[in-house]
Amino acid sequence: MKTPIDAAPLRLFLEREKIATLAQLKEALHTTGTMTVFRKLRDLGYLSSYSHRGSFYTLREIPQFDGQGLWSYHSVWFSEHGNLIETAREFVEESASGYTVAELESLLDVECKAALLRLYQRQRLAREQIDGVYVYFSLTSKGQAQRSARAQAQCGMSRASQGMAHELKAAIVLFHSLLDEKQRRLYAGLEAYKLGHGGDEKIAQLLGIDRHTVAKGRRELLGGDISTQGIRQAGGGRKPQEKKRPE
Repeated sequence: MKTPIDAAPLRLFLEREKIATLAQLKEALHTTGTMTVFRKLRDLGYLSSYSHRGSFYTLREIPQFDGQGLWSYHSVWFSEHGNLIETAREFVEESASGYTVAELESLLDVECKAALLRLYQRQRLAREQIDGVYVYFSLTSKGQAQRSARAQAQCGMSRASQGMAHELKAAIVLFHSLLDEKQRRLYAGLEAYKLGHGGDEKIAQLLGIDRHTVAKGRRELLGGDISTQGIRQAGGGRKPQEKKRPE
């Protein structure tokens, strides 16, 4: 009679490593059976990553999700909403004014075009082209409110952009250059937030930095989870292994 495989080694392995691939889990269980691994994972309760094509796994009890239901370890992202399709849909449904592909990608840190297109094709989200860019909205009654909020934000962004004189742009660039690394990121996020939708891209172009850096600074400001301790100079310190995203 074949001896049943104990799930305990799998739990211990994931508690230590936090996340793992299928191959690593097979090695931890000393098995070559894919279904054996998944049976044990189901017994323990598990999540698959929404990044890296769902190829990483963790126990449900391990992630410390942020206010948006996201958690990252070694740049592998997990969501309490499930896979990328379900996470993208949840984010659009809960948004105030819908999302473009670029906007959602700045929040989820993964490519979202295929996921959003599939949701639209399966009639799980609505889509509308605005100023040459597709914006995804809820299919429920909330979708109309999202469209109205988007229109108002577009008007506000246009006025803000037109009102930004050359002198002000120069002042923003100068002031940004005087700050340390963390302060530059937060300041860029503040200016992007003031511009509204599309602000991340405009400020990134103005300051010559990555759009994702601007988005990160904006999220940190809005989340209010900012430590004044240990602010490092540009290029200093080591990168954190685990990333938690503020609301």
